[in-house]
Amino acid sequence: MMNSEPLASTQLSEGIAKLKMLPEEKQLEVLDFIEFLQAKVERQGEARSNWQHGISALEAAGDLVGCVEGPEDLSANPEYMKGFGE
Repeated sequence: MMNSEPLASTQLSEGIAKLKMLPEEKQLEVLDFIEFLQAKVERQGEARSNWQHGISALEAAGDLVGCVEGPEDLSANPEYMKGFGE
Protein backbone atom coordinates (compact mmCIF):
# COMPACT_ATOMS: atom_id res chain seq x y z
CA MET A 1 0.00 0.00 0.00
CA MET A 2 1.56 3.28 -1.13
CA ASN A 3 0.94 6.31 1.04
CA SER A 4 2.24 9.67 -0.07
CA GLU A 5 1.74 11.19 3.41
CA PRO A 6 4.93 11.52 5.48
CA LEU A 7 5.20 9.63 8.75
CA ALA A 8 3.71 11.35 11.74
CA SER A 9 6.27 12.88 14.08
CA THR A 10 5.65 10.19 16.71
CA GLN A 11 6.13 7.38 14.18
CA LEU A 12 9.33 8.95 12.91
CA SER A 13 10.65 9.41 16.45
CA GLU A 14 9.80 5.79 17.28
CA GLY A 15 11.57 4.58 14.14
CA ILE A 16 14.68 6.61 14.95
CA ALA A 17 14.71 5.28 18.53
CA LYS A 18 14.50 1.69 17.24
CA LEU A 19 17.23 2.40 14.68
CA LYS A 20 19.54 3.70 17.43
CA MET A 21 19.11 0.41 19.33
CA LEU A 22 20.44 -1.63 16.39
CA PRO A 23 24.12 -2.51 16.07
CA GLU A 24 26.08 -0.12 13.83
CA GLU A 25 26.30 -2.73 11.05
CA LYS A 26 22.50 -3.02 10.93
CA GLN A 27 22.13 0.77 11.04
CA LEU A 28 24.31 0.93 7.92
CA GLU A 29 22.09 -1.68 6.25
CA VAL A 30 19.05 0.48 7.01
CA LEU A 31 20.82 3.50 5.53
CA ASP A 32 21.68 1.50 2.38
CA PHE A 33 18.03 0.44 2.09
CA ILE A 34 16.83 4.04 2.47
CA GLU A 35 19.24 5.13 -0.27
CA PHE A 36 17.99 2.28 -2.48
CA LEU A 37 14.39 3.40 -1.95
CA GLN A 38 15.28 7.03 -2.70
CA ALA A 39 16.94 6.01 -5.98
CA LYS A 40 13.92 3.86 -6.88
CA VAL A 41 11.53 6.77 -6.25
CA GLU A 42 13.73 9.07 -8.37
CA ARG A 43 13.81 6.53 -11.23
CA GLN A 44 10.04 6.15 -11.10
CA GLY A 45 9.63 9.92 -11.14
CA GLU A 46 11.97 10.19 -14.13
CA ALA A 47 10.06 7.42 -15.92
CA ARG A 48 6.76 9.24 -15.36
CA SER A 49 8.32 12.50 -16.42
CA ASN A 50 9.79 10.91 -19.56
CA TRP A 51 6.47 9.30 -20.43
CA GLN A 52 4.67 12.60 -20.09
CA HIS A 53 7.21 14.30 -22.34
CA GLY A 54 6.51 11.83 -25.12
CA ILE A 55 9.77 9.89 -25.40
CA SER A 56 9.70 6.58 -27.21
CA ALA A 57 9.66 3.17 -25.53
CA LEU A 58 13.17 2.62 -26.87
CA GLU A 59 14.40 5.79 -25.18
CA ALA A 60 12.64 4.91 -21.91
CA ALA A 61 14.16 1.40 -21.90
CA GLY A 62 17.47 2.47 -23.39
CA ASP A 63 19.52 1.06 -20.53
CA LEU A 64 18.00 -2.38 -21.24
CA VAL A 65 18.93 -2.44 -24.93
CA GLY A 66 21.60 -5.06 -25.51
CA CYS A 67 21.41 -6.55 -22.02
CA VAL A 68 20.70 -10.06 -23.34
CA GLU A 69 22.62 -12.22 -25.77
CA GLY A 70 21.23 -13.17 -29.13
CA PRO A 71 21.22 -12.13 -32.75
CA GLU A 72 21.33 -8.38 -33.27
CA ASP A 73 18.31 -8.33 -35.54
CA LEU A 74 15.87 -11.23 -35.79
CA SER A 75 14.40 -9.75 -38.96
CA ALA A 76 17.70 -10.37 -40.76
CA ASN A 77 17.14 -14.14 -40.67
CA PRO A 78 13.88 -15.31 -42.25
CA GLU A 79 14.19 -18.67 -40.43
CA TYR A 80 12.99 -16.96 -37.25
CA MET A 81 9.69 -16.14 -38.94
CA LYS A 82 9.17 -19.59 -40.47
CA GLY A 83 5.69 -20.83 -39.57
CA PHE A 84 4.62 -17.53 -38.06
CA GLY A 85 0.91 -16.90 -38.58
CA GLU A 86 0.12 -20.38 -39.81
